[in-house]
Amino acid sequence: MKKMSLEQFTEKLKTICGDNLEAVVLYGSAAAGDYAAKGSDYNLLVVLNDLSPAALRSMAKPVAGWERAGNSPPLMFTRKRLAEAADVFPIELLDMRDARKVLYGEDVIAGIHPDTANLRLQVEHELRSALIQLSRNYLSVSESPRRLAALLTGSLSGVLTLFRAALRLYESPVPTEKSQALGKLNGHVPIELETFRQIHSLKTGALKIKKVDAGRLFEEYQKSIEAVVDSVNRI
Repeated sequence: MKKMSLEQFTEKLKTICGDNLEAVVLYGSAAAGDYAAKGSDYNLLVVLNDLSPAALRSMAKPVAGWERAGNSPPLMFTRKRLAEAADVFPIELLDMRDARKVLYGEDVIAGIHPDTANLRLQVEHELRSALIQLSRNYLSVSESPRRLAALLTGSLSGVLTLFRAALRLYESPVPTEKSQALGKLNGHVPIELETFRQIHSLKTGALKIKKVDAGRLFEEYQKSIEAVVDSVNRI
């Protein structure tokens, strides 16, 4: 069965939602230019006038097809709820402001200006949560290089997103591409850049698992995240 494309999903939403649909916005890796076809999915923001259960049920079938194509379900907001979320989701909304492509409707992000006063707390919270989850998962995969590599590659995108958010605490503007942001963050916090390069190569398939020491990669990866957490905590 042919997977649903980005364009097909947008058209289905337009047909099903009609006047209830205000905007469909692509954000994240695909909009930023560092989309990896083998390891990335499309991130979408869908803004509706009505988010009642009935409205959501009408979208269930196309969203299921979108998920079967390997994508996360879209973020769904009303315009009012989106504006109100700016103070608690500064990372996400600042990233959307930097890298977005309006697929349908208005540019609902342009008029939102997140208050960065809460950015440090969100960055620290999310990075500490990532460390906790990595440690938990490591217990069950440490003896398997393949599973350990999967843990590293599966967490990479989220960690790099948080590192890019952390860079905002040190300088502005920040690069759109995560790899460039990582290099700049290394100017403020010591990070094992080669470790991240290898994990990225594993994710894209450019590097084979048998060519790396997955256990060593995990140790250096963990140390780099801890270094960023400690630095952010001191701000």
